[in-house]
Amino acid sequence: MSQPASSSTSAGPVGSGARRRAGLPLPAVLAIVVLFGAVILVLDQLSKNWAVANLPLLEPQPFLGELLQLTLLYNTGAAWGMGAEITPVVTVLQMGIAAGVVVFAVKAVRSPWYAIALALILGGALGNIHDRLLREPGPFHGGVVDFLELPHWPVFNVADMGVVGGAVLVVLLGVLGVATDPGATDREDHTTEAPAPEEGEA
Repeated sequence: MSQPASSSTSAGPVGSGARRRAGLPLPAVLAIVVLFGAVILVLDQLSKNWAVANLPLLEPQPFLGELLQLTLLYNTGAAWGMGAEITPVVTVLQMGIAAGVVVFAVKAVRSPWYAIALALILGGALGNIHDRLLREPGPFHGGVVDFLELPHWPVFNVADMGVVGGAVLVVLLGVLGVATDPGATDREDHTTEAPAPEEGEA
């Protein structure tokens, strides 16, 4: 007389994979990326416009003593002004980063935390791309508005904060073992835990 199958071989909701949180659907991921990215972009442009209208060029203005000063400059290169002679190349690289973030989000990301991280990177990249395309002296040669200065650090802006913050969050999530798509991990676990048929049963 055959015995009933053990509950441990059930593929139902009590399986360990079902206890994991399913990934977000693609529309939700894109909504997070667009929303948070837009917030970074708007804050970046508002703060840059304020700096251009209110700060003297290349004259540090104390904000939090010497810890944080406001120093307006136009950066046609990357960090510390490197690459100023190849501004179009730097601009194209930033555009490539923005496109890569969108592709990665669509193809691989279903985690809300990774979506937020990519949104920060995308919003920051778009903020600086805006400057390079639309500010003087012209498209692909425009100077990025920087105005936040810390000791022993290149002058930066809100867009830079978004890019760096998003990159740090991606690294942290990877160190903590957070999957870019929890649903994919769930599906893999269900496949691995599928019970093998028992021999000799009626």
